[in-house]
Amino acid sequence: MNLVPRILTAGEHPITLKVIDRDALHVLKKLNASGFSGYLVGGGVRDLYLGKQPKDFDISTDARPGQIRKLFPNSTVIGRRFRLVQVYFPHGKIIEVSTLRSLDEHDLEGPEAILAPNNTFGTVAEDAQRRDLTINGLFFDIRDQTIIDYVDGVQDLDRAIIRMIGDPERRIHRDPVRMIRAIRHSARNNFRIEERTWKAICDNCQMLQYCPPSRLRDELLKDLYSGYTSAWIETAIDSGIFLSLFPLYRKAFSRQPEAELHPRVQLLKLTIVLDRLNQQSGTRRGSRLPDYFLLALILIPWADCRYGIYSQQHASAALYQIAKKIRNDIDQEIGQQLNLRRSLRQEASSLLSNLAVLLQYQDTKLWPKWLKNKSYFPKAALLHSCYMEAMFGVPSLDAPSLDERQEVAIAEIHEESVKPSRQREEYRRGRPAFSSKTKGGIFGFKK
Repeated sequence: MNLVPRILTAGEHPITLKVIDRDALHVLKKLNASGFSGYLVGGGVRDLYLGKQPKDFDISTDARPGQIRKLFPNSTVIGRRFRLVQVYFPHGKIIEVSTLRSLDEHDLEGPEAILAPNNTFGTVAEDAQRRDLTINGLFFDIRDQTIIDYVDGVQDLDRAIIRMIGDPERRIHRDPVRMIRAIRHSARNNFRIEERTWKAICDNCQMLQYCPPSRLRDELLKDLYSGYTSAWIETAIDSGIFLSLFPLYRKAFSRQPEAELHPRVQLLKLTIVLDRLNQQSGTRRGSRLPDYFLLALILIPWADCRYGIYSQQHASAALYQIAKKIRNDIDQEIGQQLNLRRSLRQEASSLLSNLAVLLQYQDTKLWPKWLKNKSYFPKAALLHSCYMEAMFGVPSLDAPSLDERQEVAIAEIHEESVKPSRQREEYRRGRPAFSSKTKGGIFGFKK
């Protein structure tokens, strides 16, 4: 633990007050004006140092949660063990403010290093040491525009290195999800994972099974939606993390390289297309792909390797039976481990079998009319276009512009996925779900 931090003055780093979010700056200034210290922390400092636009601007302070609440009436306290305050701003914007924390007894070095049960608040030095990666352990003080570095995070940013703070083995055993975060930041920033950290990840990848399933699911989805899934999945496969999350791929990856594409190669090709779609949807507000679509795309190589669903022709009855087997495999292998809701598992398995239906008509010039009238067609057609682009570099049928067709399909799928939640919200607010086709009707019935 560095007792004396490295201080980078305003002229020694690229961060200025102009690049900090206006609302985050307001929170920091108000804390300082009230006699408290306030620091921009974690990913916000990291991204600004790298010249990126941060997704979140998190703040740490020596003020207690109750004191923060008094300063910001437009806020609420969340969390059980470690409470933090969410400050609300217009348009659903949230700035999270946490009190500086001391090290947990499990993260301290040495058997004698034990904290009192009520000693949860700490100093900047202690708070820095309890963070996961060195590049996330930096603090920015707006008062003198300095970066405070207790963990050599600036050095690792300059050298493009991912390194866990402290002993990697100990930190992983305390929280195995730190392995996923290390790989995430390596993929998103094209950084190399330091040797000790990498070895600890490879040696302990099976420890993910001890994490809460819902937490693993949420962490996984962050990477599938990141726009850097291809780089993430390649590193995750090399480390063993991917097979810990998707054990149903074990047999597929154990296959010897043959004339056709290995499942790993197929997966990387598909995720390149997925990254492009996610990056495009990020520029169009409200057009995010649904979770089940991402899961289905990730499972395409496995489904074909396991059942030959795309490389062989199958009758409708056979496809129906394969779809049931796919659903059962998803339930048994990853459904409980990732806490996937039933509807997501069903949609993903149906989409995988419907893709096989569309592939059977690949040699024709147009989709049959009966197929285009199927309710599943927009979703299956989008998956088909991703598959054809990834595997063969060709557009889908009836598609004068692949990008245009994919954009339309994404919009249709998004509208379909948000409609039920919108109706539930209207019902919760006491508004009847009026039929869009029957004037003056309620729930589809005429007056």
